[in-house]
Amino acid sequence: MQVYLVGGAVRDALLGLPAGDRDYVVVGATTQQMLDAGYKQVGRDFPVFLHPLTGEEHALARTERKSGRGYTGFVVHADPSVTLEDDLRRRDFTINAIAQAADGTLADPFGGARDLEARVLRHVGDAFVEDPLRVLRAARFMARFAYFGFTVAPETLALMRGMAQSGELAELVPERVWQELAKALRSATPSAFLRTLREADALRAVLPEVDALYGVPQRAEFHPEVDTGIHCELVCDMAARLAPGDDLIGYAALCHDLGKALTPIDVLPRHLMHEQLGVAPVIAMSERLKVPSEHRELAVLCCREHLNVHRIDELKAATVHDLIARCDGFRKPQRIGQLATVCEADKRGRAGMADTDYPQGDTVRRLHAAAMAVRSDAIAAQGITGPAFGEALRKARIAAISEAARGASSTPTNDASPNAL
Repeated sequence: MQVYLVGGAVRDALLGLPAGDRDYVVVGATTQQMLDAGYKQVGRDFPVFLHPLTGEEHALARTERKSGRGYTGFVVHADPSVTLEDDLRRRDFTINAIAQAADGTLADPFGGARDLEARVLRHVGDAFVEDPLRVLRAARFMARFAYFGFTVAPETLALMRGMAQSGELAELVPERVWQELAKALRSATPSAFLRTLREADALRAVLPEVDALYGVPQRAEFHPEVDTGIHCELVCDMAARLAPGDDLIGYAALCHDLGKALTPIDVLPRHLMHEQLGVAPVIAMSERLKVPSEHRELAVLCCREHLNVHRIDELKAATVHDLIARCDGFRKPQRIGQLATVCEADKRGRAGMADTDYPQGDTVRRLHAAAMAVRSDAIAAQGITGPAFGEALRKARIAAISEAARGASSTPTNDASPNAL
């Protein structure tokens, strides 16, 4: 029995990144030998075991053979005759096909260390095309590693295009698509996920609502990048900068302008009512991908309300109160801060505007805090009950918002009009 550290732990160590989960491959062992050694079997489709002391995953070396469409149609073979190289050959990318022995020696039959140095994401072998999920994995790895200067090898990108054109991406179940998307949104450069899928002609199969944004123009005086798809990329990256590792904020940022793809051609480059038009595609995409309800709800309200936050200084106190109420910001106060963050990402996610101030974010947070400070028990102490209680609470909150707004001077931004954004 020989045990090797494999996959991401080896890759990240070679890149000088902090260690994450450590996975091991075991060569020359049987299931019974693992059980006799105290390992606990957890794998159903192939033999995976938990170490009796560390709980780390140990999998028997295995091979896989395609047996049907999609990413689940595989026959797995695992026995003591499977070599380390056999096991590494089935992996997706060379940088993930490096093993490390207990003494630190590397086994690298496919040149993964060389590709790490060259900052290239390259497939291991032709079996890459057998698993359509690998197209998404390539894009997700780019979202994580684009910061280091990684590119996709031309031959790998060509295979990805062929896989997209074959229609196999339609076989991916929504949960797996969401899993890869969420990981990309938690990465430093989510835009690389979108760009990689577009370069592979796969974005329209996976996220057609987002793909539809590319080529749609915006007014250059407010959006120097002009292309709405590029704006979406910039907003996603800014969201990752403002809320690192937060896929909730990231998803709302991704969805905030989906309505611009529905703007009639004769109206372009203006986007009248795009915030209302965008709600339907946000809901459709969220339901198709089966995203968590919290993500769907925040994405919808950010799509619907982001222009109102941009022009918060122009709104009456009652309108601000109703904005907060529509977002359920009194029962779920964290939503207002999340909305403000997404709106800041929208404003700063434009060419040359990454360092732009966004005072509206502080304003909406301050007005929300003032409304939240109103004590409902003080109103109840006056003996007010029933419908009158709700109206009294509303009036008190509006008064608090009005007072907070008067207490601070704000200069309206010159791009607050709905046509501009």
